Amino acid sequence: MRKVNTPAERTSLAQFAGDVQYYLTLRPRQLPSRYLYDALGSALFDAICHLPWYRITRAEMRLLAAHGRSIFTCLPGLKALVELGPGSGEKLTELIEAGRPDGTALELHLVDVSASALTLASRALATLPDVHIVAHQAAYEAGLAEAAPAMRAGRALALFLGSNIGNFDPPAVDAFLRGIRSALARDDGFLVGADLVKPERDLLMAYDDPLGVTAAFNRNLLVRINRELGGTFDIAAFDHRAVWNAPESRVEMHLVSRRAQHVRVAAAGLDVTFEDGESIWTESSYKYSAGDLVLVLERAGFRLVSQWIDSADRFALTLVEAV
Repeated sequence: MRKVNTPAERTSLAQFAGDVQYYLTLRPRQLPSRYLYDALGSALFDAICHLPWYRITRAEMRLLAAHGRSIFTCLPGLKALVELGPGSGEKLTELIEAGRPDGTALELHLVDVSASALTLASRALATLPDVHIVAHQAAYEAGLAEAAPAMRAGRALALFLGSNIGNFDPPAVDAFLRGIRSALARDDGFLVGADLVKPERDLLMAYDDPLGVTAAFNRNLLVRINRELGGTFDIAAFDHRAVWNAPESRVEMHLVSRRAQHVRVAAAGLDVTFEDGESIWTESSYKYSAGDLVLVLERAGFRLVSQWIDSADRFALTLVEAV
């Protein structure tokens, strides 16, 4: 069974309530993963990135440091960088410090639905010389559209790092990548980070860490519903569970009800009864092979420029051009 995805990210309170009302009535019950990232959720995810079991961030930082110069060399005349979901800004900072030719001024556009993430990233990147920073609190497609006029002033590079591409199911990733391609001019670059398939034990440790940080990140979604939508979730009555779905090549995160219980979400006008053991599907993280990722990008209208793989932690940075 495939998790349902909406075509765009929308974060108003009314939309949040509408999505909760819709997704919690599906079978299996679901909640869109984008709502994991309120201020607390973003802080918890930043903590996850520092855990020894979550190796994605460190692998990606190594690749950016080692190949930053090559990325800039492959895209001569680069003037604008647009990062979708910049997090703390450390990855874009690493890329610029490692690769930017001396004396090159850059316009940086940061796109995220989280105001706190944009503030954090903007502060980090403001320490770099000769950069102009523009923050767009918007969904990815809308933010790219807002940045488009500046991108036309010279060659542009869009970045989608951290294996965020893994949060899209196959039909949604095709639609998303086609949207990115339509926002770019011919020969603009697109740099994608993707976690690769690896042993099941390693995957599950990354999504169900012994310290319980990922469990707190997952449960915080219920905290947010209670706070913003008048929900009555008993947070302690839901367990975090991560599973590896090998046929679909994805890690799934669930919140599992520990008992039969009734929950009301006032702003959504919703009453839900959970059975003992019934779950809410909150996130999917698809894992790729290096070759399959290239095929997906080519199908959307890109041409491979180069691909770098961290063999120790099985993570890939893939640079493509719009054709």
